[in-house]
Amino acid sequence: MKSRIIVAIVGLPILFIVLFFLPPYIFAAVVSLVCAIIAFELLRSIAPKGNERSRIYAVFSAALIPVGAYFDITALVFQAVFLVLLSLMFIEAIKTFGTIRKVPLSQILITLFGGALIPLMLSGLVSMRNMPEGHLIVLLPVISAFVTDAGAYFSGLLFGKRKPFPLVSPKKTVEGYIGGFIVGTLAMVIYGMIIVFATLHTVVFYALILYGIIGAAATHLGDLAFSLIKREYEIKDYGSLLRGHGGMLDRFDSMVLAAPAIYLLMLVTPAIIVG
Repeated sequence: MKSRIIVAIVGLPILFIVLFFLPPYIFAAVVSLVCAIIAFELLRSIAPKGNERSRIYAVFSAALIPVGAYFDITALVFQAVFLVLLSLMFIEAIKTFGTIRKVPLSQILITLFGGALIPLMLSGLVSMRNMPEGHLIVLLPVISAFVTDAGAYFSGLLFGKRKPFPLVSPKKTVEGYIGGFIVGTLAMVIYGMIIVFATLHTVVFYALILYGIIGAAATHLGDLAFSLIKREYEIKDYGSLLRGHGGMLDRFDSMVLAAPAIYLLMLVTPAIIVG
């Protein structure tokens, strides 16, 4: 958690520059790059060794899906990428069957997960950025994920006693999770108040509270889900891109579920109404 806070301190100013001073396609390009790196890290860490082409397929697929979101054709691009990626992986499996380089079903599924499903979920960030006043809207999942993480860490540090999942995440506590829910939800409400005072937009605070609760739940689950994968495959970090802090996936694991959760909420019950 300390590493996440350090990365946030360095990364948030860069994020604000990208959101507020650069055109939207730059943000889409950044998300595309992040997805490509995540796909590479995931396959390098947990995919069976022997067929390196699957990494190449996954990286290119992951980079394309956020581009589809930028052009507002997410479903079309995702279906095309998924079909091509699945076909390529089965071709590899058929070609190598019975050899020492055979591609097992587990590698096919991991490649689809890293090369298509995770990028699809993170593409919600690009879709939110494309909305009117999207630079304000896309901050909702960012605030939810990072503030919930920080709230959980400090609450656990100060009050943590009970460890609900010691085999999956031995440092996480019930008190930390509760603190994450409270701080994450409070942060959403404070952000809404800032928007009210700084803009002419309407803010629906009950929706923001809902965002905070569901966003915190998605953040906690995302963190636990990718911790479970690391425990199952007995790895410490997914990568070493951020020296001393792990890889890109180690830093964005909580965002994988938080981003699509808040994007769906924004479509169903908008919390920020432009105008």
